[in-house]
Amino acid sequence: MAKKSDIDISQMKIPNHVAIILDGNGRWAKKRLMPRNYGHMQGAKTVEKICEDAWNMGIHYLTVYAFSTENWKRPEDEVNALMKLLKNYLKDCIERSNSNDMRVRVIGDKTGLTDEIREKIAELEEMTKNNTGLNFTIAINYGSRDEMVRAMKKMAVDIKNGNVSEDEISEEAFGNYLDTVGIPDPDLLIRTSGEQRLSNYLLWQLAYTEFYFTDVLWPDFSKKDLEDAVFAYNKRDRRFGKIDT
Repeated sequence: MAKKSDIDISQMKIPNHVAIILDGNGRWAKKRLMPRNYGHMQGAKTVEKICEDAWNMGIHYLTVYAFSTENWKRPEDEVNALMKLLKNYLKDCIERSNSNDMRVRVIGDKTGLTDEIREKIAELEEMTKNNTGLNFTIAINYGSRDEMVRAMKKMAVDIKNGNVSEDEISEEAFGNYLDTVGIPDPDLLIRTSGEQRLSNYLLWQLAYTEFYFTDVLWPDFSKKDLEDAVFAYNKRDRRFGKIDT
């Protein structure tokens, strides 16, 4: 059997949508005797590179977990540094996204963010909405259970106002209230750093997604690592509940 290094990625079936849990920034920095925030900065640079690699590979949608609803429990100085990094990233992302024809969307509870970050998000989404390249989604202050609760509240309002009837409630209808409306479900989930859990990420959307776990810490994640994940994806038999034929 051919080794991964012998496989031509151009001959593989490329997942349309890849979701990534960016894990290991802090451990990466600790190994280098640097503060955790340094790891987050390097992780942000890796995101930029992987966006380019993903699009060149033929991936059309990329969704990354940048900051969860649970991350507020981290030390205050780390949270503040992460928010500053996100603010700067969102600001720089406009020019970079337009030059790469990349559409950017942000999912999560934006009401929990500062006015300045919400303004940056709105500007970024508006300025890139007509781009036709990679569809890049960033999950900020995101938790899947929180997303579903917010979706149910919005649906409940529509039912109360007579805009939706009980007979119209379906999986498809519920999906239209989620943050990811208009975005196809992920084909492949990648989690770095060796952890093997979903951490409240896209629980509804990952129902039939293939999972790939790697020990590589996120700042070290490379094009080759992405290719390895796609290689593993090609070995999976996606039956969506059906039997082999």
